Amino acid sequence: MLNRYETVFILTPVLSEDQMKEAVNKFRGLIEKSETAKIIHEEKWGLKKLAYPIQKKSTGFYHLFEFEAEGSFIKDYEVAFKRDERILRFLTVKLDKHAIAYNEKKRAAKEKIEELA
Repeated sequence: MLNRYETVFILTPVLSEDQMKEAVNKFRGLIEKSETAKIIHEEKWGLKKLAYPIQKKSTGFYHLFEFEAEGSFIKDYEVAFKRDERILRFLTVKLDKHAIAYNEKKRAAKEKIEELA
């Protein structure tokens, strides 16, 4: 059975736009290459100030993936984050039915606002 997960990761701010896109594409590709995993939603949050310095950096590029996968996929996925020096921090959480409903409701509201604009 597939579970729904959400991963937020922070890329180092010293990357160029192309390097940042290449890093995001790497992790998107890991999900897409897996036979059991698929991306549900993706958000680019952009450059944000960190709550505290990490590796002497005070900002970072935030990115979010919401995806479905088997539990066994997550271990390999997180190892890839740990091995990549461009990643300052990452967090993967398993979403329960309430979180899934909240995310879908939030996306629907955002789409409605964009239609009106």
